[in-house]
Amino acid sequence: MRTLLTGFFALALCATLGCSGKQSASPGAGGATEPFKIGIMTGTVSQGEEDFRGGEQVERKYPGRVKHVTYPDNFSSELETVVAQLTGLAADPAVKVIIVGQAIPGSVTAARKIREMRPDILIGFIGPHEDPDVVNEACDIAIQPDQATRGVTIIANAQQMGAKNFVHYSFPRHMSQLLLAQRRDIMKQECDKRGMHFYFVTAPDPTGEGGLPAAQQFILEDIPRQLKKLGPATAFYSTNDGMQEPMIKAILQAKAGYFVEQDVPAPTAGFPGALVIRIPPDKAGDMAYINSENRRLIGEKGMSGHFGSWSQPVDMVSIRAFTDLLVDAVDKKADFRDSTTVYQYLAREAGGPIKLRKYDPRGNQWLVVLDHVTY
Repeated sequence: MRTLLTGFFALALCATLGCSGKQSASPGAGGATEPFKIGIMTGTVSQGEEDFRGGEQVERKYPGRVKHVTYPDNFSSELETVVAQLTGLAADPAVKVIIVGQAIPGSVTAARKIREMRPDILIGFIGPHEDPDVVNEACDIAIQPDQATRGVTIIANAQQMGAKNFVHYSFPRHMSQLLLAQRRDIMKQECDKRGMHFYFVTAPDPTGEGGLPAAQQFILEDIPRQLKKLGPATAFYSTNDGMQEPMIKAILQAKAGYFVEQDVPAPTAGFPGALVIRIPPDKAGDMAYINSENRRLIGEKGMSGHFGSWSQPVDMVSIRAFTDLLVDAVDKKADFRDSTTVYQYLAREAGGPIKLRKYDPRGNQWLVVLDHVTY
C-alpha cells in the first residue's frame, strides 16, 4: 500500500511540477483556468451524520469541484485506511484544499505525508481527536467546541434543568484526548461546587469489539439502571456521537432524566431518529424547523425542559465555514490567519453571534461555543 501510494504521489507530483521541479504553467495560461478542487473526508452517517451532511452541503455549493470520501466506522483499528483515504485526495494535483471532519486519529499522520508531497494544499481540521500541539503543526487551521468552557456550561445547564446527578459516559480512547479529559475534570469540579453528584461510567468503545451496536445497546440498558439507582433528577452525557440517539430514546422511554446536549452539539444529532422525525426535502438543513419539531414532539411526550442542544450543528457550521475560508484563501480573497476573518466566516454560517477563542495564542486551533437551546 505504501509503495503504491508513494508511486501515485510521485506521478501526481511530476504532472504538477515537471522534471525541473518548478511549477508548470496552469492549463489555459493566458486565458480561463479550470477551478481547483476541494477534498473532504468525513465520517459515515452512522458514525457522525452531521459531518457527512456537512460534506454534502459543500458538494452542493461547489458542484463538480468536491471529492468527498469517508473514513471507516472502526477507524481506530483501520488507521492505514484512514491515512490512505486522506492522502488519496492529495494525489489529485487539482486539489488545493482539504477539510477533515472529524479529524480522527490518523489525520495528523496523513497531513504530514501530504505536506511532504503537496505543500501547496491548505488543510483544515474539524474536531481533531489528537493532541492540540501536534494538530497545530499538522494543519493550517483547526476548530472544535470549547471543551473547557463547556465543562462549566453543561453542568450549569443540567442544574438549571433540574438535575442533581450527572452521569458521564466515555471510554479510555476518548479519555486519552487531552481536551476531553480536562473537560471531564472541570465537570466534576463544577458538580462539586454546585452540590451535584458526578458519576463516571465506562461504556464500550464503538470502534472496539461489538462495534457501535454494542455501545448503543449498553446505553439503552444502562440508563434505566442509573435512573433506578440515582433517581429521576439525573442528567446523562456521552463523549460519542453514535450514543446520542439511544440516550434520547432511553430517557424518553423512562420519562425521567435529562439530556443536556451532545458531545458534538447539533439539533440533528440523535433527535430525528429518536423522535422519528421525517424531515421534508424542502426543510433539509433548516435548523429553525428542526429545532421547532424537536421542541414540539418532546412536549407531546410530556418531557419539555428535559433536553437540549446547540442551535446549529457545530460540525456542519465549521465544515462549511472552513471550506469557504480556505477556498477564498487560495483565491487570495481571505486571510485564514486573521482572527476577525475567521470569526466572520463562522458567524455567517452559524447565523448569529458565537464565542470564539484560540487554544494557544501562537497556534492555529480555534475553540468555539454556539447558542444553547432547551426543548
